[in-house]
Amino acid sequence: MIVAANFKTNMTRQSTREYLDTLDDFLATRHHDDDTIMVFPPATALDACHCAVKIGAQNAYATRNGAYTGEIGLEQLDEFDIRTILIGHSERRHILGESQEEIVHKFNFFKEQGFSIIYCIGEPLEIRESGSHALMEYLEAQLEDIDLGYANLMIAYEPVWAIGTGMTPSTDDILLIHNALKKLVQRPLLYGGSVKPENAREIMALANVDGVLVGGASLHIEDFKLIIQATN
Repeated sequence: MIVAANFKTNMTRQSTREYLDTLDDFLATRHHDDDTIMVFPPATALDACHCAVKIGAQNAYATRNGAYTGEIGLEQLDEFDIRTILIGHSERRHILGESQEEIVHKFNFFKEQGFSIIYCIGEPLEIRESGSHALMEYLEAQLEDIDLGYANLMIAYEPVWAIGTGMTPSTDDILLIHNALKKLVQRPLLYGGSVKPENAREIMALANVDGVLVGGASLHIEDFKLIIQATN
């Protein structure tokens, strides 16, 4: 199972370091070596981590370095040996206005660098309410021009209307969508969107759910530990 924590614009460098120390101690007591645990801190908290946790970047610009004020590039990630990145998260699509063209460009750049990529897709509520055909058309459009055979690719399905709202699709809905996506993508499929200790075990027990991408619940280390334990 893959269990990934996305801190978004939360946590400081110090609190992230304390969190990772606690998490690493916890992981040392487990016997599930086949689980992959990832943490995506804010850019100011990125650091090298010689631990059982894989550290990733929430975002980066498709460049090694250059005149891109406010961005970070490959040079900054290389300093900390970070080779994992989130691309296409709904908050970057819908709040920050990243187009599919920009997302594809970013994907191709980091693919060429050999990064592990969690590529995010998901639909807003109005698409969900338009029916299953419209929903799948919307998700497939977000996969256009993405190399779905890339060996280091993971797909995270996150219904936009479920992110941070406490609402989740029914397990039947998650199962149907993951089954449909698995016909398109033979790569690990993660579910994201209001994943918490109370529902993590049920979600991860579903066929074609290979892990979870956790937002708000990951900010509390005890909750995140419970979610990791749910992989059992």
